[in-house]
Amino acid sequence: MLKEFKAFIMRGNVMDLAVGVIIGAAFASIVSSLTDDIIMPVIGVIVGGLDFSNYFVGLSSNVTAVTLDAAKEQGAVLAYGSFVTAVVKFLIVGWAIFMLVKTVNRILPPPPPAPKPGPTPDQQLLAEIRDLLAKQAK
Repeated sequence: MLKEFKAFIMRGNVMDLAVGVIIGAAFASIVSSLTDDIIMPVIGVIVGGLDFSNYFVGLSSNVTAVTLDAAKEQGAVLAYGSFVTAVVKFLIVGWAIFMLVKTVNRILPPPPPAPKPGPTPDQQLLAEIRDLLAKQAK
């Protein structure tokens, strides 16, 4: 079992996946910083100086706090400002991946065209019958 595990771990796909996960985690922290520290404050200023991270709706009458952290301590809240921030982060990551794939597709040579499919077995048999009939007709 140890040999199988070693063979599995040393396969190229697993190593590529590990590198991808590590780079993805680093990229996620960059996107979080970009979103939380640059984009969302600018959007907040555009819509009237509001801080999206503190947008919430209390789901019980016990929630009277002004900040999200304090409101969570008081009871259940619907933190839609955090959701808006998460959607912006998702769009940034999606755009970055789209641009990366687009660039890689432009850099890499196009795959060779697929070879034309040969005749099917039925077509080959019909061609042999045709050829035999043509020989007999001569």
